[in-house]
Amino acid sequence: MQPPAATELEVTPEKSLTRAYLALASVCFFWGTTYLGIRMALEGFAPTVLISLRFLFSGGLLLAFLLLRGYRLPPWPELWRTALTGVIIIGGGNGFLTYAEQIIPSGLAAIFITLAPFWFVGLDSLLPNGPRLHGPTLLSMGIGLVGAVVLALPSESYPVSTRNILLGALMLQAGSALWAGGSVLQRRITKAAHPFMAGAVQQLAVGVVFAPFALGAHLQNPVVFDARPTWALGYLVVFGAIVGYSSYIYALSHLPVSVVSVYNYVNPVVAVALGWLFYREPFGYREAAGMMIIFVGVALVKRFSMRNKTA
Repeated sequence: MQPPAATELEVTPEKSLTRAYLALASVCFFWGTTYLGIRMALEGFAPTVLISLRFLFSGGLLLAFLLLRGYRLPPWPELWRTALTGVIIIGGGNGFLTYAEQIIPSGLAAIFITLAPFWFVGLDSLLPNGPRLHGPTLLSMGIGLVGAVVLALPSESYPVSTRNILLGALMLQAGSALWAGGSVLQRRITKAAHPFMAGAVQQLAVGVVFAPFALGAHLQNPVVFDARPTWALGYLVVFGAIVGYSSYIYALSHLPVSVVSVYNYVNPVVAVALGWLFYREPFGYREAAGMMIIFVGVALVKRFSMRNKTA
C-alpha cells in the first residue's frame, strides 16, 4: 500500500531521475563511511551497546517521522515477520560486522563484505524454481575467492595476526549469509507497508532485540559517553541508517538494480581510503590486487547470473 497522496512529492521524471542518482551517490559515500564510523564508535561502546543504541535511535526516529507523515504500520502478521527479517538482515549482517571490526581493519572488512553477492546468488539457486548455478557463475565465484585468499595470506604489513584476519573474514561471511538469507525471506512476505516503514520497523526491532544484551554489557562495564565515540554513534544513526537507507530505497525504486549495485564497488574504496586517513590502516599492492580480483569475480557473477535468469 502506498502512503497517502498528501505525503507524496510530485516530481517530473527528469527531476526524479536526478534525485535518484543523487540518492545513489549518497549511498555510495555514506555507506562507505560507516565502516570508519563503527571503528570509532567501538572505542567507547561495547558491540551490543553500539548495535542497540544505533538502531533504537534510527528506527525510532524514522518510525515517528513516518507516522507523523501519515504512513501506516503493516498489519500484525506482516509486522512481526518484517521485524523478524530485520533482526536477521540487519542484526546478523551488521552484528557480525561490528564484532569483526574489533579484530580487523575497517577497510579490510569492507573488502571482504564485497563477496556478499555470492551468497545472494547461491541461496537464490537453492529456492524452488530458482536459477541453477552453472559453470561460468561458479568459475566467477572462484575468482572472487582467490582475491579473498590473497587478502588473508600472512603479511607483516597488517597490524593484526593472520588468525584474526581469518576469523574476521569468516564472521563477515556469516553476516553476509544472514543478510542474503533474510533478504530472500523478506521478498516472500506480502508487502502492505511502504518500504520506508518496513525499514523503520526492521531497524527498531534490531535495537529492541539487542537491548537486553546491551544492558548486560553496560552493567558489567558502564558506558561512558566520550566525545569521539558518541559523535561516531550519532553519525551512524543519521547518515548510516536514516539517510543511507532512505537513499538506497529511493534509488532502488527509480533506477535499475544493475545501476544501484555500483555501491558494492564504491563503498570499499571509500572505507579503505578513510581507514588509511584516520588510522593508517595498511593498503599496498597486495591489498589493491586482492580487492580488484574480488571486484572482477563479483562483476562476473552478477553478469552470468543475470544471463542465467533470462535464459
